[in-house]
Amino acid sequence: RPRSHTVTTTTSSFTANLSASSSTLAYDREFLRTVPGLLMVTEIVLGLLVWTLIAGTEYFLYPAFGWVMFVAVFYWVLTVFFLIIYMTMTYTRIPQVPWTMVGLCFNGSAFVLYLIAAIVDASSVTKDLDNHNYNSWAASSFFAFVVTSCYAGNTYFSFISWRSRTLQ
Repeated sequence: RPRSHTVTTTTSSFTANLSASSSTLAYDREFLRTVPGLLMVTEIVLGLLVWTLIAGTEYFLYPAFGWVMFVAVFYWVLTVFFLIIYMTMTYTRIPQVPWTMVGLCFNGSAFVLYLIAAIVDASSVTKDLDNHNYNSWAASSFFAFVVTSCYAGNTYFSFISWRSRTLQ
């Protein structure tokens, strides 16, 4: 005897929200005038300086500098990505993502890993290793600590933003 089958289809609110939104991206020029925006630009500029100072040397001969390169390039790319998201206000088009939590996790992890990388960078710089790379590595170490402090500041602002959202 034949069985009857019932098929139920549902639509996702995610696709409904995406199709209902407009197709133009906004541009938030005021973001760069905020402290988190300025910190983000500083992270990008000085982070680029950190990894280019190391990339111009024979860093691949020393595993410690490979770790510093990984952290610097990884967070440089992600910071550029998040700057584009904030500048184009893409976060308003995807409300399903908890952006305050994402920002807090990103900045917190960047602070911790950059701090470790800056310490590794500073402790690896010696004149005994390679004389002609000494100045580049020392400069990269200094700028790594400056970038670390920028990520610490952005972690603080992300925490304040996250905390105000969770209290509402």
